[in-house]
Amino acid sequence: MEKPTMTLTRKIQLLIDVPSDEKNMIWEKLYRYQNRCFRAANFIVSHLYVQEMIKDFFYLTEDIRYKLADVNKDEMGMFTRSKTNTTARMVFDRFKGEIPTDILGSLNNTIQSTFSKNKADYWQGTKSLRNFKKDIPIPLPVKCISKLKYDPGKKAFCFNMFAIPVKTYLGKDFTDKRLILERLLKGEIKLCTSQIQLKAGKIFWLAVFETEKEEHNLKPEIVAEASLSLEHPIVAKANHARIHIGSKEEFLYRRLAIQASQKRVQTGIAYARSGKGAKRKQKALYKTEHLERRYVSHRLHLYSRQLIDFCIQQKAGTLILKNQEDKIGIAKEQEFVLRNWSYYELQAKIKYKAEKAGIELIIG
Repeated sequence: MEKPTMTLTRKIQLLIDVPSDEKNMIWEKLYRYQNRCFRAANFIVSHLYVQEMIKDFFYLTEDIRYKLADVNKDEMGMFTRSKTNTTARMVFDRFKGEIPTDILGSLNNTIQSTFSKNKADYWQGTKSLRNFKKDIPIPLPVKCISKLKYDPGKKAFCFNMFAIPVKTYLGKDFTDKRLILERLLKGEIKLCTSQIQLKAGKIFWLAVFETEKEEHNLKPEIVAEASLSLEHPIVAKANHARIHIGSKEEFLYRRLAIQASQKRVQTGIAYARSGKGAKRKQKALYKTEHLERRYVSHRLHLYSRQLIDFCIQQKAGTLILKNQEDKIGIAKEQEFVLRNWSYYELQAKIKYKAEKAGIELIIG
């Protein structure tokens, strides 16, 4: 039976809500947590791999039998504790007092789950063991969040994470972040284990929420068919109704214009006035740094939203994306199309919105 709930992830910027003279100490603590997570993650995944491959590593004879289980519960077990607790206890002992154990426990559970999913690929040699980098996000269990409230004076949502006072910075929020946080305070949705990302001197809360799917009285027997084409980003039909969403000229014209603008800026950098090194000369380039990516993401969001609205309007409970493998194959052969059309990103946005609306998506 299909789950009536789904998870939403929102990226929310956080500001440290303490006096200025205490902020350096807070930043030092957060970077220490990130470093310990980075080291612990690599320790955990290495130990898990050795546990699974121990027979191949040590070339045990056929007479020797072993099982990755607690010896107290299974006579063939080779561990003094449960399999999950082996790596947890290892990082707890190694980083005791340097980082909250709740963070390490959440990190251990996540890596154990991911490792189990990819275990077969590791055995077959089709996938290499994951290597975690220094900018790894810090797990934020729900129990590490307290005193969540909205402060009218600060015009922000405030809470404590790891006993650190923080407040949200939503800026000109054109999304549903504020609405979701208000629903969280009312108890309408549930907060799940999230992550904290430290990037370019900023703190981002990768908040995960569990919410109920939308109800639109859709009929599974009504099928909507859609295709992602070169002339129109999306062409869809259902119940003898047909819709063209977007156009080649509309989407590509602006994207190519942004690319040409960035190229002119890059060419002109050599003739820009210096004074403070590379940062001064590249000042104009920084202003357009993620302009193309933001534009594409926004347009694909609109296209996918219009498609799902069309399905809801037609009461279509099933959505079929037709001939996608063929289209992607053509795009790979044509470098211009693959570079500028964003098939995969549009498909991912359609999948997410279809799940949220309770529409079954079939990719053909």
